[in-house]
Amino acid sequence: MRLKVTKSKNAASLYVIKSTYENKVNSSKIVEKLGTEKELREKLGGKDPYEWAKEYIAELNKKEKENKQEVLIKYAPHKLINKDEQLSFNCGYLFLQDIYHKLGLHKICSQMQERYKATFCLDAILSRLVYSRILFPASKRATYDLSKNFLETPCFEEHHIYRSLEIFAKEMDFIQASLYQNKQKAYPANSRILFYDCTNFFFSIEQEDDFRKYGRSKDNQPSPLVQMGLFMDSDGIPLAIGMTPGNQNEQPTLKPLEKQIIKDFKLSKIIVCTDAGLASTENRKFNNIARRSFVTTESIKKMKKEYQDWALNMENWSFTGSKDFFNISDIQSDLENEKDQKKYLEKLNRIYYKERWRNDDDLEQRMIVTYSPKYAQYQAKIRNRQLERAEKLIHSGEKKITSKNQNDFRRFIASQSCTKNGEVAEQTTYFIDPDIVKNESKYDGFYAVATNLEDRVSEIIKINKGRWEIEENFRIMKSDFNSRPVYLQREERIKAHFLTCFISLVLFRLLEKEFHNKYTVDEIITTLRNMRLHKVKGEGYLPSYTRNDLTDSLHEKHGFRTDYQIITNKEIKKILKKTKT
Repeated sequence: MRLKVTKSKNAASLYVIKSTYENKVNSSKIVEKLGTEKELREKLGGKDPYEWAKEYIAELNKKEKENKQEVLIKYAPHKLINKDEQLSFNCGYLFLQDIYHKLGLHKICSQMQERYKATFCLDAILSRLVYSRILFPASKRATYDLSKNFLETPCFEEHHIYRSLEIFAKEMDFIQASLYQNKQKAYPANSRILFYDCTNFFFSIEQEDDFRKYGRSKDNQPSPLVQMGLFMDSDGIPLAIGMTPGNQNEQPTLKPLEKQIIKDFKLSKIIVCTDAGLASTENRKFNNIARRSFVTTESIKKMKKEYQDWALNMENWSFTGSKDFFNISDIQSDLENEKDQKKYLEKLNRIYYKERWRNDDDLEQRMIVTYSPKYAQYQAKIRNRQLERAEKLIHSGEKKITSKNQNDFRRFIASQSCTKNGEVAEQTTYFIDPDIVKNESKYDGFYAVATNLEDRVSEIIKINKGRWEIEENFRIMKSDFNSRPVYLQREERIKAHFLTCFISLVLFRLLEKEFHNKYTVDEIITTLRNMRLHKVKGEGYLPSYTRNDLTDSLHEKHGFRTDYQIITNKEIKKILKKTKT
């Protein structure tokens, strides 16, 4: 700031003015009118107004440097705002940008930029695709417009997005391997335990092609699909994805992707945990060699009769910390008769187990079956609710009742189309089949896993419990990131789309872990989306969002603040620089 004197015929007026630089144009603005020379001499008791003004401005500059200067902003109710001038910007993406650069994704893009001699900025495109997928999920065309919401305007054209997708698809393995190595440096994690699962995504088309195929949709959609296999570490952070046509069996997808990450991520001693759907003998054998291990769930209903009889036998159950053996009937009876609330909860939350080794198809593996009274109560409660719905449907007079799948409440309903004498009845009678109810109830509370590890049972159970986070990753990707349906047509662009969804998931999960599950996914995304700044020309930005505990935590953890009453242009430049360091 500096002094400006404007002289007229009758007086000399003193002003404080400030130089500004905006949209590559140098300008100046009046910060404060100090008064005329005559007015100031009278006010200052004869003191030189020019010397006083210089001292006053020096003090203002000092306060501005220390961010202590108060800013006066003048608005006129009769003046229109400029046409087509954007005044509101999202600043929530800055926390994602901080993680993006800590993961070195800008450097990964620089390497690809050099390799392909691209004339458009791959880093700018990838970062906008990632931030927008989390905050404003939309099509690629809409993403270009939505990215103008951010403080930093896009430096590329819409058609550059589609050209960059082809590069990202070609470099998919390189990007994932580099991202893993960078993540291990910035966010060290235990990569000894890996979780793997598959899901699929539907496309709003009717004609399948070589990549998008009709198959069994996990979203119950009658549309062509592509399948995604996802590896995740023990912290719930995604490690790698693989894409295959939607009609393929998911079991063969594990080995190729696992071989790829073992090679690219330089892993050796690992434990791979999967659900029963991926627990083929071939997959288990693959993870039974070269210092690899497996932990996989098993369906007791589908076990051989010998193993099923052993698993459901009421005798010889134990729990960690006890040398005694228990009978399931005694456990249930003891729980029903327990009057002390504290002891009741302690017994309810116990996990009982039994184990044995078996050798099938030249594979020696350990079978662990657990029984949880709490899980048994939960399953019984769910079934009773389904039985109530089944009873209501029967009494509603529905003429035709058919069951859709094994989880449908209509599976309990049986039909009879003849009389007691064996004659054909005019009307079908529906009723609850007690045999189906009895057969299902005998599995309540039981759960089985198979492994080649010799660790303690409690450790095996703990590993297997971590599988829920991979389902959470799929849920976030599908529901919160709106990753489907997909409207892209070319295979390489489709793969690149899911690669950007995967990178978005990595960034978001790392951000989410900072709060130790204190906030929900929706709370975090909504807060980031609503964090906006209002531009004040020549001065800076005014926060136009609600400050709360979550915004405070975000600022504290990332080392900058956007919640002062006004953030100067100089401070905004510092924040942008910090998030890119």
